[in-house]
Amino acid sequence: MIASDKHSLPFLLQLFILCLLCFIARVEPATKNVSALYVFGDSTVDPGNNNYIDSVFKGNFPPYGRDFANQVPTGRFTNGKLATDFIASYVGLKQENLPPYLYPILSNEELMTGVSFASAGSGFDPLTPTLSNVIPLSKQLEYFKDCKKRLESVLGKQGTENHMEKAVFLISAGTNDFVLNYFTLPIRRKSYTLFNYQHFLTQQVQEFIQGLWEEGARKIAVSGLPPMGCLPMMITFNPNNTYLERGCIDKYSSISRDFNLMLQQELHLMQLNSSYYGAKIYYIDIYEPLTDMIQGHGRLEFEDVDSGCCGTGYIEATFLCNKLSYVCPDPSKYVFWDSIHPTEKAYHNLFMSARSTIDFIINN
Repeated sequence: MIASDKHSLPFLLQLFILCLLCFIARVEPATKNVSALYVFGDSTVDPGNNNYIDSVFKGNFPPYGRDFANQVPTGRFTNGKLATDFIASYVGLKQENLPPYLYPILSNEELMTGVSFASAGSGFDPLTPTLSNVIPLSKQLEYFKDCKKRLESVLGKQGTENHMEKAVFLISAGTNDFVLNYFTLPIRRKSYTLFNYQHFLTQQVQEFIQGLWEEGARKIAVSGLPPMGCLPMMITFNPNNTYLERGCIDKYSSISRDFNLMLQQELHLMQLNSSYYGAKIYYIDIYEPLTDMIQGHGRLEFEDVDSGCCGTGYIEATFLCNKLSYVCPDPSKYVFWDSIHPTEKAYHNLFMSARSTIDFIINN
């Protein structure tokens, strides 16, 4: 019996080691399918880059950030988080929030998991950012190239290329091209019909995506336009509406629908184009989810859908929404925080509606 035990001891030891190895393999976290999130665009995804430039398009003062951690106004044009903050947390890249690239003490570790290059007031049309002296998409791309050089100093050239292949690139812009530019000023209307201007913008999207692809981007997502006719400011300045009878203006929302369809077609053609070998290009719909929030569709989740929480909610945005402005008691009952931008709750809803698309992007 004793001899049998001596002979069985190595077997038991091997069995123990085997079980231990199996346990270690089981608890080891799976390798992430996404290495970073890099964001470009306008105020819908700007976490505070405009804080560091000379422009009136800022949101780094109260009541912006009222429901952010410690009630700090970060430069986000809402009361709390943006959809991109929720995305970065959801895919496991950030414990906190997605930082702005121009943050002065940004670490290499932050760059490695993702940043936003976006600038409030920007757009696909190069003229749009010049109107408000903000960062054009071309400059945002240059910032990304600088970011890539910093990563190469840490990861090496091949390591950075591998990193970029697994990163997700998100672009959100276009509303300012219409609201601040085409609808407001005569410059582009003199040169472009509405259809031609929409086509011009999709070509700008194509050129920007090409620039990202040349820098190694392979997972690229572009969000469409919101129902522009439902933005409180657009409702306010429509001469056929009154302050007592407010409602979405389909003339403007239909332009969003037409552009979104044109954008999807352009993205599909790019996906089929062999010139963008290895690229996977996705469209993220925000039109329908935002319309659902505004129209209710059987779920009266929001009590106010046609004015913002800040001030009267009809015209206030950026510097007009300030510490002297009245603020509604509960922003979660509002779709819009100011006359243009959604509340944190609405942004969270947009994130939730895009989650299936996000899952598909990070797993393919």
